[in-house]
Amino acid sequence: MKKKLTYRDKLIELAYIYNVREIQEYIKRRKNLTTGQIELILKKNKIVIPKEFNTSFFKENISKPISKFKSNLADYKEEKIKDKNKFFRRVENYKHDTSRKINLGFSSLWRNFGRGAVNTLNIFPELGSTVTKFFGKLFTDVFYSIYNQQVDQKSVRNVVFGFFIIVGVTTAIIATINYLKPGSMNLENIEAEKTPPKIEKTVKKPEVKLDKKTEKIKPQTKKDETKKPQLKAKKDETNKPLLKTKKDKKVTESILPDLNLKTETVLNLFEDVNYDLNKVRRDKKVKPIYFTQFPRDLDELQSVKLKKETFIKIVLPLIVAENEKILEDREKLKKITRKKMTSDNEKQWLRQKLLEYKVKNGKVEELEKKMDIIPTSLALAQAAKESGWGTSRFALEGNAMFGQWTWTGNGIEPLFKDKSKTHKILKFPILRASVKSYINNLNTHKSYKKLREIRSQFRSKNKRIEGLKLTETLDNYAETGKQYTKVIAQIIKENKLTDFEPVTLTKSKKVIEITS
Repeated sequence: MKKKLTYRDKLIELAYIYNVREIQEYIKRRKNLTTGQIELILKKNKIVIPKEFNTSFFKENISKPISKFKSNLADYKEEKIKDKNKFFRRVENYKHDTSRKINLGFSSLWRNFGRGAVNTLNIFPELGSTVTKFFGKLFTDVFYSIYNQQVDQKSVRNVVFGFFIIVGVTTAIIATINYLKPGSMNLENIEAEKTPPKIEKTVKKPEVKLDKKTEKIKPQTKKDETKKPQLKAKKDETNKPLLKTKKDKKVTESILPDLNLKTETVLNLFEDVNYDLNKVRRDKKVKPIYFTQFPRDLDELQSVKLKKETFIKIVLPLIVAENEKILEDREKLKKITRKKMTSDNEKQWLRQKLLEYKVKNGKVEELEKKMDIIPTSLALAQAAKESGWGTSRFALEGNAMFGQWTWTGNGIEPLFKDKSKTHKILKFPILRASVKSYINNLNTHKSYKKLREIRSQFRSKNKRIEGLKLTETLDNYAETGKQYTKVIAQIIKENKLTDFEPVTLTKSKKVIEITS
């Protein structure tokens, strides 16, 4: 009885019939190839796969629906977990607020009790004077009645007053000893608890100079922070190299050759490296996989969901990488501004950044306001809108994801535009260059000043910069104005792009740059 061949076995048999050496070599080396990889190699060698080979009825009608149901179930579980965590966070915040209010109530009660005790002590002198007068008069009357003779009232009063002074002083000394015992609570101790001396010590630390070997900057006083770095430098020092980053932060690039990648190959690559958006949403980490171009057959995907996911997987690492580079520059700028003296390399770097961000008169405060990230959700939404989810002519021919105009640079002529307009769509060599130009445009152009102001407010309040809040400031980005901002906000909400705002790159020794 003949063994029934699977679809994969038939493909291997077909490879042996047409003598496809690439597949034969893989099998000899005992390397397992997937069905999709075998199909790609056969298509590459222009071998037609017979239709009767296709036995994917079980996959299309049973396997795929089950996997889709599993993914939907996982998403539902994830949402429920988020809701549960949100509820627990609210309960925890309520507990903290309640305990804080109780502690404040007890402290205020104790403070009022202390004040009442002090006021009570202030009554004792007046009370003593009254008691002394009363007993002085009483003893005078008694002595006068006993001896039936005149007694000097003033002398008797002095005697009684001296007696009570001795008693009062003795009582005060005993009370003071008990009051000043270790662990006793008074008003000074309460104030000391509010402002512990440890905090004062940390604030009053002396200034420590910069150690050139370690390149670590110690905290300085407020006077040092207000001093701006010197912007002028000698002419013969301008050609010196910039400060290099730490060696452990550098990564080696592995650039693949021109593979002429198809969408199917890209999907297989994502599967091989375990690149899943649900995992990215959960772990807030994305692998540094950089595509230089979009696959040209991306629009041939019938599934809209799969097309969008593929687009996000390609663009997301590029945006995150540029934002992280900007954050590194911000940290470097803060370190330079805190220093008393700046090196020549630091001056050179600062001059370059002032030019890059179009800051005049050397205003470091304005440079810090402009040198900041663009939320990942906002960048993804605009890239999707302007490039048609990576399928537009400008995106495929010129790597133009954001539809930036140019009148002087290298650009692509729009097919349908008014004869009165002479602009072109700016063209880029790789996709990452398009991302960098887009971020620089929002950070420097006068039309997006409002965006930078709102972003600065988020920074001052130490809050995460939200893409949805910044969409309202982009009415000058397109001719449609407010309608354009509504579309961008809708894209963010429908595709849950806010989940990618806290995403960072995974620490990797290699960066894979894929040229399509």
